[in-house]
Amino acid sequence: MAELIDAVAGIAAEAGALALRRAGEDYRRWEKSPGNPVSDIDLEVDKLLRARLSALLPEAGWLSEETADNADRLACHRLWVVDPIDGTRDYIRGRSGWAVSIALVEAGRVVLGALDAPAIGDRWRAVAGIGAWRNGAPVRCGTRDRLAGARVPFDQLPREDMDLTIVPKPNSIALRIAMVAADEADLVATLRWGYEWDVAAATLIAAEAGAAVSDAFGAPLAFNTPSAQAFGVVVSTPGIHAAAIDRLAGRAKELVGR
Repeated sequence: MAELIDAVAGIAAEAGALALRRAGEDYRRWEKSPGNPVSDIDLEVDKLLRARLSALLPEAGWLSEETADNADRLACHRLWVVDPIDGTRDYIRGRSGWAVSIALVEAGRVVLGALDAPAIGDRWRAVAGIGAWRNGAPVRCGTRDRLAGARVPFDQLPREDMDLTIVPKPNSIALRIAMVAADEADLVATLRWGYEWDVAAATLIAAEAGAAVSDAFGAPLAFNTPSAQAFGVVVSTPGIHAAAIDRLAGRAKELVGR
C-alpha cells in the first residue's frame, strides 16, 4: 500500500500540474446543469487520470464526475473514485480553491486517498489505518469539544448558526474537509445530496487525522453504492460531532422529506 499511495500521489501531482498549466489558456466552459460548471480541462484531466490509474490497477472499476457511470463498477472489489477538478467554479474564476481528488475504494470502504492542490502548493495523502499527511508531514485534527465558536469554512452563516466562527472557504469541498484534518477548521457540514467523488479521498484524510466523519444523520459513509450518493457529510473534531448532528437533525429530516 505504501508503494501504491506513492504512485497515486504522483499521478495526482501530474494531473494537478496539467490543470494548473492550462488554467491561463483559452478553454471552453459550460454548465452541465444550472450552477454546475465544467470545462475542457476537467475532461482532459479525467482522461489522463483514467489512463494512469487503470494502468496501475487494471482490475479496478471506475467512478468519476466527468465519466458516464456504468453499473459494472458495482461488481468490482476495488474502485477508483475520482474528481478531476473538485472546485471547478474556483478554477474557472482563476482562484486557488480547487484540487484533484483520487480515492481507492475496497469493498465499500476508502483505503487510500490523495488530493493535489497545486494552486496553493498542498499535496495530501492518506492510507487507511496508517495515517494522513500534508506535504509529507503528518496531520492531526483539533481537540475542540464545544460546538459554539467552532471554526467553519463558510460564506454566510444561517441565523441559527451565528455562534460559529467563519474561516475562509475554498470552493472545493475536499479542501474544506482537509482543513479539519489540518486543524484549520473544526467543522464542515453539508445538507444536500452529494456524490462519492466529492468526498471519498478527503474523508479518509480527515478520518486518518482523527476527525469524526458521517453523513448528515450521523451514519457512516458508504462507497460504491448504486446511486453513488449520500445525504450530506459532517466532518468535525470528535468532541463536537454529536452536537453538530443533533443541531442539524431537524433540518436534514425536513430536507430529505421534501
